[in-house]
Amino acid sequence: MSHTAHIPSHRKPRRSASKTALRAGVAGGVLSTIAVAGAAGPAQAEPVTQTIEMPTITAGLSTSVAASAQATQAVALDLETQATEDAAAATAAKTAKKAKAEAVRKAEARNKAEAAAEAKAQEAAERASRSAERTTLSASTGSSDSASSSSSSSSSSATGSAASVVAFAQSQVGDAYVSGGTGPNSWDCSGLVQAAFRTVGVDLPRVSQSQSTAGTQVSLDNLQPGDILYWGGAGSAYHVGIYVGGGQFVGAQNSSTGVVQKSLDYDPPSGAVRVL
Repeated sequence: MSHTAHIPSHRKPRRSASKTALRAGVAGGVLSTIAVAGAAGPAQAEPVTQTIEMPTITAGLSTSVAASAQATQAVALDLETQATEDAAAATAAKTAKKAKAEAVRKAEARNKAEAAAEAKAQEAAERASRSAERTTLSASTGSSDSASSSSSSSSSSATGSAASVVAFAQSQVGDAYVSGGTGPNSWDCSGLVQAAFRTVGVDLPRVSQSQSTAGTQVSLDNLQPGDILYWGGAGSAYHVGIYVGGGQFVGAQNSSTGVVQKSLDYDPPSGAVRVL
């Protein structure tokens, strides 16, 4: 056995004649084609002239845009209308409020004017009534001179502290009546009585109710100058005055008459108390 018997052969296997011929033919055809193409020269490329039409989309878009614009315009118009209506409503409300305030002001002014006219009419009626009463009183007593003489004699009959009280009260005749007044030029009824008695060192209560029980109750048929007259009940009197003698009294009556000296017949009292 040869020493190379197990060594594989490195020779390439022989190709079959048919395969070799086929490959040679293919190669030859390819080369022939290349040769023909090269002989013919480079081919001229023709420009592409075909136009591709794109689908049209602007028509639908325009319609959509137009619809959107109309909607926007409608909304804007609605907003403008609403704003106009709101402004008109606000103006109307302001005008109505102003008119109401003016009406209230006029009504208040009218009420004040009516109240003032009523007060003046009442005051005039009261003055007329008082004047008529004075006329009647003068006629019943004979004459004003005899009444004055009687008043003077009655005042002169007061003595001591009573005379001082009477003199003070008579000196205030003609002063104004003011509710709560305590002098020196305006008084209410109890303020005048309190001030008159204070001149002789007697400190009376401030109000009519208390003054009507400040002394000894006396009969109206047994009055003396300086006695306190009261109208209403003892302890609940609503008016007071000072008896000055001769059937007359001095009192701060009301805002129309002020402080006056009158006959007891002018306004008959309910009772009297004696302090001095």
